[in-house]
Amino acid sequence: MPKMRIRTARPEDATGIRAVNVSAFGTTAEADLVDALCERATPMVSLVADDDGAIVGHILFTPMTLDTDHELKVMGLAPMAVATGRQRQGIGTVLVHTGLDECWQLGAAAVAVLGHPAYYPRFGFAPASTFGLMSQYDVPDDVFMIVEGRRGALAGKHGLLRYHPAFAELNL
Repeated sequence: MPKMRIRTARPEDATGIRAVNVSAFGTTAEADLVDALCERATPMVSLVADDDGAIVGHILFTPMTLDTDHELKVMGLAPMAVATGRQRQGIGTVLVHTGLDECWQLGAAAVAVLGHPAYYPRFGFAPASTFGLMSQYDVPDDVFMIVEGRRGALAGKHGLLRYHPAFAELNL
């Protein structure tokens, strides 16, 4: 019997990815964001949780820019979605671990996330402000987090991290 696996998203997964995002977030905003990012962002890491042909989870990582160092390779984790009936089964955890590994393989120095402060620290994320980094969005300090791909990758870095322009264009 086939079991769930995490794999790179393929073009034919678009409908399933959209459905998972609508299911998880209850609106089309994140699904629209994923569509826009998949058309325009590069490099990106787009992974799905495939349960015997059904897409039950999706995670996306796209490039960010640091205003003081445009050469620094930082990826932004957003969005991550798991279908409503499949949440709290470890799917998100596996998506995050696998996605981070792929970002490190791409040579990313760090990955940032705007997310729940009780969830992301388990993956090594810490407030970005501890590294002298800030979000382009006015959010509480504990929800904008970052994890280094290797210790010291952010040493001496500071400034404002910006997500792909598609984020601002969709007014999430």
